[in-house]
Formats: sequence, structure tokens, C-alpha cells
Amino acid sequence: MIVGVISYISAAGIFFVLMAVLLIGRTDGSFRRLLAAACATSALWAASAAYQAAYDTSLIVPQLLELLRDFAWLTFLLHMLHVKTGEKGALSTWLTLTRHGLYVVTAVTMLFALHLHFNVTGLSLLSGFDFQLAGHLTLAIAGLVLLEHILRNTPADLMRAIKYLCFGIGGMFVYDFYLYSDALLFQRIDPALWEARGFINATVVPVIGIALARNPQWSPGVLVSRRMVFHTSALLGSGIYLLAMGVGGYYVRDYGGTWGIVAQTIFMFGAALLLLILLFSGPLRARLRVFINKHFFHYKYDYREEWLRFIRTLSSNETDISLPERAIRAIAQMIDSPGGVLWMRREDGQYEPAAKWNMEPPLSANEPAGSSLIRFLEIQKWVINLDEYRRDPGLYQSLGDLVMPSWLRTLPDAWLIAPLILQEKLHGFVVLARSPAVRRHFNWEDCDLLKTTGTQAASHLVQHAASQALAEARQFEAFNRLSTYVVHDLKNLISQLSLVVSNASRHRNNPLFVENVISTVENSVSKMNRLLTRMREGAHADSKRMINLANLLEEVVHDARASKPAPVLECAIGDLAVTADRDQLASVMGHVVRNAQDATSDDGRVTVRLQKVNGHAVVEVEDTGCGMDEAFIRARLFRPFQTTKGDSGMGIGAYEAREFVRSLGGDIEVESKPGKGTIFRIQLPHQPALEPVRYQQGQH
Repeated sequence: MIVGVISYISAAGIFFVLMAVLLIGRTDGSFRRLLAAACATSALWAASAAYQAAYDTSLIVPQLLELLRDFAWLTFLLHMLHVKTGEKGALSTWLTLTRHGLYVVTAVTMLFALHLHFNVTGLSLLSGFDFQLAGHLTLAIAGLVLLEHILRNTPADLMRAIKYLCFGIGGMFVYDFYLYSDALLFQRIDPALWEARGFINATVVPVIGIALARNPQWSPGVLVSRRMVFHTSALLGSGIYLLAMGVGGYYVRDYGGTWGIVAQTIFMFGAALLLLILLFSGPLRARLRVFINKHFFHYKYDYREEWLRFIRTLSSNETDISLPERAIRAIAQMIDSPGGVLWMRREDGQYEPAAKWNMEPPLSANEPAGSSLIRFLEIQKWVINLDEYRRDPGLYQSLGDLVMPSWLRTLPDAWLIAPLILQEKLHGFVVLARSPAVRRHFNWEDCDLLKTTGTQAASHLVQHAASQALAEARQFEAFNRLSTYVVHDLKNLISQLSLVVSNASRHRNNPLFVENVISTVENSVSKMNRLLTRMREGAHADSKRMINLANLLEEVVHDARASKPAPVLECAIGDLAVTADRDQLASVMGHVVRNAQDATSDDGRVTVRLQKVNGHAVVEVEDTGCGMDEAFIRARLFRPFQTTKGDSGMGIGAYEAREFVRSLGGDIEVESKPGKGTIFRIQLPHQPALEPVRYQQGQH
């Protein structure tokens, strides 16, 4: 009785699970609906049979549900056969007659079952024949016939999935055929065969599940990831192990005498410690993963999970691990490799070790660009299995003259060489260490996965190398720009000193001139020293501080009065402050003023104004010079290395001025008309008010 209950409860549970998978799946259609209905009736029948076995009672419900179950499965098979064959004249007529015949057999069998149950006369025999058993036997035979027709009409490309479906459903009908043949022969149902029937029905469901997984038209779309299966298997194995150890501990305690409790405690502790060691064993976990992938999944890898892990490893923000090392780890983890070494191509074409992960590269392991290994990897794009190469070198020789480098022999754990191909070029290769799963089978799927991940890793590594090169280029560019700006400032200082020299012959005996010369030289020396300091500190040295803009402009205007026309400062506000590098801001203002002087005749006018507009400090430099047209302002004024001064100009002053002002959060606007003059309007964000500090001669 207990066996029968467990048998049919097992069948009911597993049929219910298959029905739930079908109902929650993404796919739709008549196949899924009919198959779900057949599973539902099978689950109900098995549950009612378990109830009948548990309470040892005679019920009509299990008999009627069994007929309904047979009818549901036969309807599913008829629909399959109809779809496989289509409307084909005589065959279509045969299917129609078969369907109606099944209706009749099911109905007659159901009537006999009802008659036997409600008349309570034992076996109702007509001329010594039990029509109820015959009806069940007829339905089983009909199912086998339909399965034979389905197999015969299935194309070869679908046979891989259909055969498992036929094996599963056929297993149920074959057992029913045997059960009811025996019952019809001996006029009774064998109790042992009846109790085993639930287990038999439960056994065929996984076979039907294989068919569902292999046929994309029936696949329910419910994904059970390899990770879940792996961890579930590990937990299940741990549970079985602990259960076995518990039984062993029980016997140790019973037969241990006075040492029983102590021996049991030691035994259980040792068993738990061994389990912990096994759970964290790399080779054991690798072998379990290989076993699950090989025997429970059609494809060797869970590609979604593997790709997400690969990208997550590559794009990790671990600052202490470089991208080349992460690339090795991402590729190695795909095939359970514990380590590897990455070779990358240098600018001269040679390949040298660029990174390592749990594996030491050999000394002098540079590989020339034209070597046999490099040519093979770049032309064939193969993943080289070194174990396979040692067993059968001819396999690789037939594809090219492959000779392994001598340094490879110093890597005893070397297993695979995976190329990093991008845009048909070999940018590098990875030598991977042997997997802990010693007997791990390496096949075409591993090869394709390594080639694909190698291409993705090559893309990241090339982009990383380009980013580093760009960063270095920007550093050189910043240094070159700084040098150019320093030369520009030196040119202005030379112009001042040249003016002093040209006037020295006429005014050398004038004390005021000598005093002015000394002041000018001191000023120039101070500026040159500050320029040298800026060059030593670099382009990114931070020397910003609070500056009184009115005092700065007064200094700039004072220095510019040596040239004509002398600029005039109009400063109504004396407490506007900005945060900037004083020397650079003075250089920018001085450049704008000198440009205004150069563009204006000696009898013209240059005016420098300071005002506050809309929360900004605004410096206007207005001249009455020749002016500029709109096209020149738009296309050439702020373009570096463009000048209208011939050999005397460098063409970076206006560009430098605008870039510096923008770096402070401001901007430069220009208004100009040919023949009427120009206004340079410099806007700067101002700071809280300062006490005005008057400029003094010689203060810098």
C-alpha cells in the first residue's frame, strides 16, 4: 500500500511540474496546450490513484480519469500526426476514422467502467470477456500505432527531438499494454504491476522534457541556468553525503561501546571537515561543472551567463588590477583555467609578455613578428591545444609550418594558446594553464568560445593602448603649448628690451631714463623667472589666487604706455576680484592691449574699461584702429598659428587669451567694423569684494 501511494504521488508531482513549465513558458500554440492538458489529466489521475491506494478503497474517479488521460495523450498524438502529414487524401480520411474510433472505444470503456462500479457485481463478463480491460488495451495499442506513424513521417532533421517524445509517451503505452494484456489473460490486475505503474509514468516525464528542450517549436522557454544546476547538485550531493555520514555515525555510536558517543562526535566532525574541503576543492568543482554541462545540457556553456561574467570581469573598476591582467582572467575563467600569460605586439612588431595571472612568464620570451607561431595564429586563427600538438603534430603541420618556440617548453603547465584577433590582425595571444579538471574534454565549442572572447578582449586591449597613447600625446601637446606660450611671452619681453636698447644711445645720460631702464629690466627678469618656474612645474601647476582686477589693469596699462597710442584706463569700480594665475591673466590683458595699439595709428585712441555687468567682471579694450570684418573674426581671429603680422607674429595670442579666459569660466566677445575700430569684451566671474589696492611702481 505504501509503495503504491509513493509511486503515484511521484507521478502526480512530476506531471504537475511539467504542466507548470508548459503553462508559464513563452511559446504558444496547439502543441503546448494539448501537451499541458495531457500532463494535467495525468497528474489528476495519478493523484486520485494515490488517494485510492492510501485508503484502500474502490473509486470510479481514478478509472474515469485514466480513460481521460489516455484520450488526452492520443488526441495530442493525432494532432501531431495531422500536422506532420497535412491534408493528404486517404491518410486524412484514415486519421478522421481513427479519431472517431477512439471516441467510440473511450466511450464504451467508460460505460463498462460505470456499469461495473455501480452494479457492484464483480467482473462483468460477456461470454467470458472483460470489455473494460479490452478497452484499455485497445487504447494502448492505438497509442503505439500512432507513435509508429509519427516516427515514420518525421523528417530526419527533426528526428533528434521527436524520438525522445516517442520514447517517453511510448513507454507509458507499452507498460499499459503489458499491464492490461496480463490482466486480460489472467482476469485480474497484478498488484505489483499496478503499484509500479506510478514510478514508470514518473520515469518517462524527463524523457519527454528532453524532447521539449531539443525542439524549438515546443520549448517552453523556461531557463534553468547551469549555475543553478551546479549549486543545486552540490547542495544535493552534500545532503546525501551528510545523510550517509549520519547513518554511519548512528552505527558507530551503537557499536562503539563506552566510546560510542565520543566516536560518533569525532566521526561527524571529520565528515563535516571533509565535506568543507571537498566543497572548496577547485578540481572537484571543475569536474562537477564539466559533468553537468556534458550530461544535462545540449550546449557545453551557458552562453548568457558566461558572456555577462566575461564583460563584467573586463569592465571591472578594480584599480589595483590592470586591464591586461583582467583580460587574462576573463578568458581563463571561461574554461576553468587557473592562470595565464598575455603577449602583446609592440610598435616594432615583436610580441612580448604584457601581463600575467597566476602564471610566471619565461625569461626572454619575446616572439618575433615573422615566427612560425605568429604566422600560424594570424593566418589560421586557431586555438592551439598543446596536448593535441604533442600527440599529433601532423594535424597542425598540415595547416602550416608550425614550430613551437623554445621558451614554451619552460612553461610546464601550458595548455592552450588563444589568439587575440581584431580586424584580421594578430594583436596578441594568451597562453593558458591547464584546467584542474585533468580530463576536461576540449572540443570545437571551447575553441569557438576562446576565439570569440579573444576578439572581444583584443578590442578592449587595443582601445586601452590607444587611450594610453592619447594621454601621452596630450601630455606632450600640453608641454608644447606651454613652450609656445612661453616663447610668445619672451617675444613681448624682447620687444620691451629692444625698445630700451634703441633709446639708450639718445638718453643714456638722462637719470630718469636710466631709472626707467633699471625698472624695466627688473620687471623683465622677474617675468622670465616666473616663466621658467611655470615650465619646471608643468602645464597643470595650480598657481591661482585672488587678484584685484583694477590693480592688474593699471599695471598692464602702465607697461603699455611705452608704445603709442598710450592706453587710457577707465575704472569706476576698484574692488572687483577674480581668481586666476596673475602672470597669465596679465599676459592675456597685455596681449589684447598691444593688439589694439598695433591696429591703431599714433594719433588714435585705446581705452581700457572695467565694469560689472550681470554678475560678471567685464574688461573692454576699445580702439579706433583699422577694425576687422566678420569673416575674419569668425574664421581666423581665434585660430592658432594664424597671424596678420608676418614674421613678427606667432598667431597664438588671441587663441591663448580665449582659451585661458574660458578655463576661468569666462569668455571673450569681439565687436569690430573695418575702418571704425574694435572692442574686445572679456567677461570673467568675479569674487566677493576686495579692498582696492593701488598699483605702485615696481610692484609685481
